Amino acid sequence: MSSFCLDDLLCFAVYSAEHAFTRAYRPLLKALDLTYPQYLILVLLWKADGQSVKELGEQLHLDSGTLTPLLKRLESAGHVRRARNPADERVVNITLTEQGRALEVKAQEVIRSMGAAIGLCREDAAALREKMITLRDRLNAAVD
Repeated sequence: MSSFCLDDLLCFAVYSAEHAFTRAYRPLLKALDLTYPQYLILVLLWKADGQSVKELGEQLHLDSGTLTPLLKRLESAGHVRRARNPADERVVNITLTEQGRALEVKAQEVIRSMGAAIGLCREDAAALREKMITLRDRLNAAVD
C-alpha cells in the first residue's frame, strides 16, 4: 500500500490547476470565439506582430505540426494572415489583420476576469509564475 495520496503529488497539483485554468478561460474565450491555444498565439502577435511560425512555436513550446492547424483556423476566422517570407520562402510569417488587432481590446476583459478569479495580488502572482517557469525549465532540461 502506498504511503502518499494523490494530493501529495506536485505533478497532480500542476495538472489539476491546468484543468482549472482551462475551465475558467473557456467561457471567457468562447465570447471571442477563440480556443486557449489560439488566444496564446494572439497574445504573442499583439506584443510583436509578424513573427514566423518557428518563433511562435518556440515561445509556445509547440511544434509546427500542432501550431499550423491553429494558425489555419485563426486565418479562416479572419484574425491573421500567413505569408511566405520573400527573403526566405521556407519561412512563414504570421501577421494580424485589423480584426485580429481589434480583439486585443476585447481580450482585456479576459485578463481582468482571470485576475479576479485567481485572486492573488500582483506580487504573489508574479512569484508563482516565476516558480512555474523555473519548474518548467528544469523539467525540460531533465528530458532534453
